[in-house]
Parts: sequence; structure tokens; C-alpha cells
Amino acid sequence: MEHAELAELLQWYEAVGADEAIGDAAQSRLRVPEKTLPKSTVLPLAQGRKAEKDEPAPVMGAIEAMKEAAALAAAANNVTELRVAAENFNGLALKRTATQIVFADGSADARIMVIGDAPGTDEDRAGVPFAGANGQLLDKMLGAIGLTRTENVYIATILNWRTPGNRAPTKEEIDISLPFIRRHIELVNPAVIVPVGGAAAKILLESKEPLARLRGKWLDYKGTPAAVLYHPEYLLQSPTQKKAAWEDLQMIQAKLKELGAL
Repeated sequence: MEHAELAELLQWYEAVGADEAIGDAAQSRLRVPEKTLPKSTVLPLAQGRKAEKDEPAPVMGAIEAMKEAAALAAAANNVTELRVAAENFNGLALKRTATQIVFADGSADARIMVIGDAPGTDEDRAGVPFAGANGQLLDKMLGAIGLTRTENVYIATILNWRTPGNRAPTKEEIDISLPFIRRHIELVNPAVIVPVGGAAAKILLESKEPLARLRGKWLDYKGTPAAVLYHPEYLLQSPTQKKAAWEDLQMIQAKLKELGAL
């Protein structure tokens, strides 16, 4: 393997907590084995023995996973049922490496729904979207226009599980997750949708435009007004963009007042 591949593999092991090798019994590396089994006698799990009871269910194929995700999401009659469906869904391998599901935070009765792309390390630990420094800045941004996640904001993410090493989600992972977030939006039925960050905006709005061209104007998500915000992580690294972010927040505030939602 190339050095870069090895480094990426080690980062993934660290991300999922695999930091030591453990066997059932101590092994002597100096003892010569009495007999080496030929490769033909080593059978796959499915042929050699039955799966242990505590082994996770196998991850299904992508097409099968998309179909099941769509069926489970459509069957959910409320946000609580949708969370249970998403938590029990085994079509994403991400579920095996994440600490816990990151589903939503805030009031499901809120008229504004803020949506990120995928949970990170802080969200994986806390179990809520936009935690840590990013969450603190987002809360300050929303608070500046009279919004709080405890009273009148509902926050969710497109993916419900953290990716190993916080890597960008694959197209397959996004496609499998889309039925859940789309149904999530339908059930909450917000007056305004706010995708946060370029990734979330492009996925939800099915656009290839860069975030700089998407922000600062009202867009449409299946008949619901949508306004894009810079991601808090980007603003922490590029404070000069905070002026533009403030203009976007004022635009959102005006729309909420216009709709009688604030």
C-alpha cells in the first residue's frame, strides 16, 4: 500500500476506536505451528459456521437499501416514528462506525428548519446536530434574529450518522439517506428551510452552483422558500464572510415576519 493509503487507513482505525489488537488468547510468535491448513479448508463465514447472535446484521446492497429507506420513511406518520425507523435502518454501513444517531434538535413545531449535511465528531458525541464550536456559533447567529433551537428552530442533518474520519459522504450514502430527510421535512412542514453549508444546499436543492451563487436570495424547495447560510465552520475560518452571513440572516428574519412565523 502507498504511504497516503496507510495514513488514511490509520486515521480511519483511530476514528472508529480501533487502537489495539485483541485476541482470544496470547500467541507465541516464536513457536512454529505444527500444521498449516491449506487455503481450501478455510471457509467463508456463511459456509463455515453460523453468525454469532451479537454480530450486526449485514449491510444490504445500495439499490435494496434505497428501496427500504424509501419504504420506511414513507410509513412514518410523525417525527418520532421517523426517528425510530432511521435508527433501526441497517442499510448504511456508517451506523456501525458511528457512536450514535444524530437525528434532530429543537422544536418540531418550529416554522424554520435548519439542515446541515452530516454529523461531525462533536455531533457524534452529543447526539444532536451542530454541537461544539460550530453549534455555538450557529446558536449566536440564530439568536441575533430572535431564534433559538429550544423555542422556535428545528435542526436536522441529511445524514444521521457520522462518517469515519469526518470524510465527505459518498453519493451512495447520500442517496440512501435522502428519503429520511425528505420525509423529515414533510412531517415538520416548515415555513422556511435553511440549508447550512454548500454540501447541504447542493443536495437539498439539487444544484451544482457554488454556495456563493446560492446565498443572498430566495430559492425553492418543493414549494417551500429556502435560504442558504454559510456553514459556521467556514465562518470560523473566514471571519470576513460574517458580514455576508449577517445579511442572509436579516433576509431570513424579514421572510419569517412576512409569513407571520416570527
